[in-house]
Amino acid sequence: MTDGFPRQAFRLPIVAVMAALILSGCSSWLRGPQQAPIVEATPTLLEVASAPVEASAPEPEPPEPEPSQPKKPKKPVVKPRHVEPPAPEPAPPPPPPPPPPLITTRTIERSEARALLDSEVQRPDGKVVGRAVDLVTDANGKPRTLVVNLQGFLGVGDRKVSFPWSLFRFTPTAKTAPVTMNPPPKMSAADRAKATAALQPTADSLPLLDADVVRSNGSKVGRIVDVLIDAAAQPQAVVVDVSGMVTTERRTIAANWSALHFATRDKTLRALLDLNDAQLNASPPYAADKPIRAVSPAAATAAGPATPAAPAAAAAAPSTAAASSAKAPR
Repeated sequence: MTDGFPRQAFRLPIVAVMAALILSGCSSWLRGPQQAPIVEATPTLLEVASAPVEASAPEPEPPEPEPSQPKKPKKPVVKPRHVEPPAPEPAPPPPPPPPPPLITTRTIERSEARALLDSEVQRPDGKVVGRAVDLVTDANGKPRTLVVNLQGFLGVGDRKVSFPWSLFRFTPTAKTAPVTMNPPPKMSAADRAKATAALQPTADSLPLLDADVVRSNGSKVGRIVDVLIDAAAQPQAVVVDVSGMVTTERRTIAANWSALHFATRDKTLRALLDLNDAQLNASPPYAADKPIRAVSPAAATAAGPATPAAPAAAAAAPSTAAASSAKAPR
């Protein structure tokens, strides 16, 4: 034994430590590297230094937040509902028809018809023998005779003589005498008596000039003052003086020949024209220098067109015969 610890006693701890190191190294080699355990560090309070601590710079204040714009309110989403379509409204009633016209008018040009009263009457050689003063018609509205005022010497010896309607030709556009009379045949005393009697109204004949025109109820319409004749010897209209009927002023109108009717009353043939006061007021006035506007009652024309040529058609053949006899040599 030496001084100090014994040598054997000193070797045993060293061997134990080395064995532990070897064993730990082998286990770490076998298990790989291990992470060292995490040990929380305990903060150590440092003693405050006796020297004063410098004041730290003030922290900058955070910027004020910008005022946010108010949000627009969202429109509520409305889901469409299924709406039943409204029932169709009933169609409005059609407007009432306009009132029917009171009268109908027909325009007759001056080149198509000529006033009969006071028209010169000439012979085929062009010599004027008189003037037309009247027209006699029968109960059917057919012209029967034409009354001519034959001229005498210096107006002396003038006389009214009626001649058959078939002897005359009419030229409305003639600048000279518009009426041409073929030479009349020789007349017996009985024929002359009939011609003289024709100047007065009878039950089957009526001189038109100055004849009264009445309505069907007998009230007076006016007075015939002229007759308008065309180139075919057909009466187209009559000129009626209606003064005093609807106005105090003198007023004349032209009435269609087809609107004129004839009827026997009190054994006398009368001219009938069914125009009431309202229709007379609506009728255009007659003027000698303007186109002729002949009127008819609207009710009368509603049934059908006017047929003024019906009574005159029968006279067309005699008038044609008269024209051919005028061309024949005497």
